[in-house]
Order: sequence, then C-alpha cells, then structure tokens
Amino acid sequence: MRRNWWLTALMAAGSLTVLVPLYFTVVTALKTPEELAGAGFDLPRNPAWGNFAEAWELTNYPQAALNSALITVGAVALTLLTNSLVAYAIARNFHRKLFKGLYFYFVSALFVPFPIIMLPVVKQTSLLGLDNQAGLILLYVVYGLAFNIFLYVGYIRSIPSSLEEAARVDGAGTWTVFWRVIFPLLAPMNATVGILTFLWAWNDFLLPLVVLSSPDAQTLPLVQYVFQSQFNTNHTVAFASYLMALAPVLLVYVFAQRWVISGVLRGSVKG
Repeated sequence: MRRNWWLTALMAAGSLTVLVPLYFTVVTALKTPEELAGAGFDLPRNPAWGNFAEAWELTNYPQAALNSALITVGAVALTLLTNSLVAYAIARNFHRKLFKGLYFYFVSALFVPFPIIMLPVVKQTSLLGLDNQAGLILLYVVYGLAFNIFLYVGYIRSIPSSLEEAARVDGAGTWTVFWRVIFPLLAPMNATVGILTFLWAWNDFLLPLVVLSSPDAQTLPLVQYVFQSQFNTNHTVAFASYLMALAPVLLVYVFAQRWVISGVLRGSVKG
C-alpha cells in the first residue's frame, strides 16, 4: 500500500500544535516556581503535586466543577430531546416549502456571529430573569440548534421511510413512531451532537461571562479567568488549575472521538 508521506508529515506537524502545549501545561503544573525560572520544557525534578491541592482550594474547584457539570448535562439532555424532534419534523416534510424554508432559516444562523447579538441577549435574559444556570442551558440549546439541525436532518433523511410506514400500519402514531423507531436509530448522531454540545458547554467562556450574574454560579472557565487575574504571577498553580479543568473534557473526547467523526460523516451524506 502506497503511503502519502506529505500528508503524513502534515498530520504529524498538526498533532504537534496540540501535543506541545499540552506537554508544556503538564510539566509547568508539576514544577516549583524556582524550576519554572529555568528551561520551560524541562521535566520537573521533584513533581510538585501540592500545586493541584492549592489550586483546588483557591479556585473552589468542587463548586465550579459542579456548576459546569449541571449546566453541561442539562444542555446536552435538552438539546438531544428538542433538536432531534425539530429535525425530524423538518426532514419528513422537506418536500414542503415551509419546512424547507425553516431548514435554511435555521442553518443560516450559522453565519451570524455571536458578538453581533450579544448585547440584546444579555438584556433579554436579565429582563426575563434568566441570568442564571437555567437561562444558560436554554441559550446553549437555542444556539446549538442551527448546526444540530444540519446534522440531524441529513441523517434522518437517510433513514428509510418504510420503517415508519410499517409502524403506522400497526397503529403507531407520529409520537410513538419517533420515540420507538426513529430515536433509537439516531444513536450515532445523538452521540455526536451530545459530545459536541458537551465540549462546547464545558469549555465555553463568553456565554457564562455575559449571562451569569451570581458569583456562586460561576463555571470552571470563569473561575480560571478570575484566578488568573488575581494570581497572575503564580504560574505553576495556575497551570495546575488549567489542567484540572481540562482533564474531564479531554477524557470524554479521547474515548468518544470515533462517535464524533462517524456521526458527522453520516450526517453529511444527505442535506
């Protein structure tokens, strides 16, 4: 089998852009301030595990991690339930002008930068009393709708309609057909949408910054920002806190990346 060495070299160079910063983060988090004054890429002589304990206390990691987990889990669950329903309605009525127009309307939102609508969103959430975790979950569901509709509709249109017709012959209604026939078949796409939503909600900084009004509701990215502004010279502890915030989402992606790739490929078969 012939190997494309240029493509292999390009992929290796691309992987270094991820691995080198990750390596630097790990070794910095395990160094003392004195060791950090030396060569940045040297391995620590005596790993300073106390940096993680100090970061745990200074950033109130358990509370911030719990806030991030609640928001992320809520966003993922509500996204899977609502976005798949909307996409199913569009996909099975795509021959109608109204639903085809709705599809392109939703997808067109992908080209609207968030900073353009940020100020109106902040004012509306404040007026409606949604400047909290529940409001943030709703915003993730709404703003993820455009890309998720694009994925779901393409995937659902690849599912034969004969499966639904057979269920209707047995007396199943539209609601039953979706939950008993279609939704189980959406497992690969649900996994893809769920993982992408998880990565976005867990790592997002801008939405929590402009929406959340209570300091007790701060997520991990916000805590990292506050910590960095207050202790900008304590680099070793800061990097330990970054690594603690990075670890959960990194583990999720490592074990679930095949679902992301396969789901995106399947969802792009039809549009």
